[in-house]
Amino acid sequence: MTIREAHRNEYTISTDKDKLDILSIHKFLANETDWANGIPIHTLKTSIDNSLNFGLYHNNKQIGFARIISDYSTIAYLGDVYVLNEYRGKGLSKLLMNEIMEHPNLQGLRRWILLTDTAEWLYKKFGFTELPNPKFYMEKHNPNVYKLK
Repeated sequence: MTIREAHRNEYTISTDKDKLDILSIHKFLANETDWANGIPIHTLKTSIDNSLNFGLYHNNKQIGFARIISDYSTIAYLGDVYVLNEYRGKGLSKLLMNEIMEHPNLQGLRRWILLTDTAEWLYKKFGFTELPNPKFYMEKHNPNVYKLK
């Protein structure tokens, strides 16, 4: 897949895996989130290896991240989205979401999936809605999976 980059002033969004600061991403996800709290670094690396990743950088320092799991034809799951606290309120999450939603390999999908309890206002701007029929959805969820390893 072709690497894409977008620039706005001193900020860059890139899909280049080689630019990702895995230790920075791990530090945030493992320590600052509820959804990935305690994630082992080898698990994070595997998830990155098998995803389309979007790194957000300020003068080459990793300050945000998002990843997509997709078949690139019918469905995409958006996950692990964050912007470091000190960079919030600058429109960077919208910039990141714009790049994700405009990625050429993610066009024409029938369904996007997202789980969130923190930034509904952001995702609604990009067409995400609450489940119209939640009784149709099922999940197998193990919130303690990282504590068992």
